[in-house]
Amino acid sequence: MKDGLSVGAIARIADVLSIIINDFRSQSFEETALAGLDTLELKQRVNHLVSVLAKFLPSDFKSAAAILLQLKQHWDWGNENDALSSFAAWPLIDYVAAYGLDEPELALKVLKEMTPLFSAEFAVRPFIEQHYELTYKQALLWCRDPDEHVRRLASEGFRPRLPWAIRLNRFCDDPQAILPILERLKDDSSLYVRKSVANNLNDISKDNPDDVIKICQRWRKNASIERQFIIRQALRTLVKAGRPEVFPLLGYTANPKVELTALSFKEDRIKFGDEIEFSVELGSKSKQIQTMVLDYKVHHIKANGTTTEKVFKWKNITLQADEKVLLKKAHSFKRISTRKYYAGTHSIEIQINGNSLSKLDFELVI
Repeated sequence: MKDGLSVGAIARIADVLSIIINDFRSQSFEETALAGLDTLELKQRVNHLVSVLAKFLPSDFKSAAAILLQLKQHWDWGNENDALSSFAAWPLIDYVAAYGLDEPELALKVLKEMTPLFSAEFAVRPFIEQHYELTYKQALLWCRDPDEHVRRLASEGFRPRLPWAIRLNRFCDDPQAILPILERLKDDSSLYVRKSVANNLNDISKDNPDDVIKICQRWRKNASIERQFIIRQALRTLVKAGRPEVFPLLGYTANPKVELTALSFKEDRIKFGDEIEFSVELGSKSKQIQTMVLDYKVHHIKANGTTTEKVFKWKNITLQADEKVLLKKAHSFKRISTRKYYAGTHSIEIQINGNSLSKLDFELVI
């Protein structure tokens, strides 16, 4: 993605500033911006370009803001099929966070104006940290803005665990202040905004799962299709974690009556690089149709001999009254960059709607 901030992006920044600023030194700006750029990763490029902008924009933030407020009307929006075309605006927006913190009212006005160019979700976070009351008040107003990008900023900017951004620990500890924002946006007409609401709730669920479950229980009453989408997306981490309370919220049978009559491996000793093949036989113990989520958990052994577990999605199943099914699965133990494997006793654990049914050991040889 760092290619989104390369020669073309720098030229676009220079071009738009040349339109707004008389006698803007475009060539000097581009040369300075490109110096050493190839050696930098994405976020380093953003920071580098912010520092370069500081050398070419007025040192007084009010004067710089007057320029930035004109960007949108002159902006080259690029090719809509190019997913990286909006990256050119990123350093311009982050410039506001770096140099506008002492003028928060003006800076927030600039961020609202610029967020359609490239989301100001990163730039708004220092203002949440240093000017909380003002920024929170603005976010509540943004929720009613006619522009979907501004409405989304209210949710996305306040995500506790936004990727690539500073963590908002105050909301990790207590998310209650975020909830009025999400309440205002939960039935937003824009899918772009609703996805942000779902992602915000999913963030909250990692530190405050009970709060998110209660919210989704309340929102599920008379929920539209659009709100049901938010609930599904908001609960994805808790589904993976196997929280039993979330499955009825997603339309699955509460407390399904099911019996695992067999769990077996094709071989209970495999070599690193191979697959462990296993099968389960499930039987319904109900006279009613039941729907449920079948997952399995792998207990990996670590270097110190203890184990760590990871849940893997298998499939959603429907069982008729007294029906039995035989299901087979293979799980790979090939080399991957995100995990180091160790020889020893591993386990496969079968889960239905987050509840464990059975667990069986096997040996991994390296």
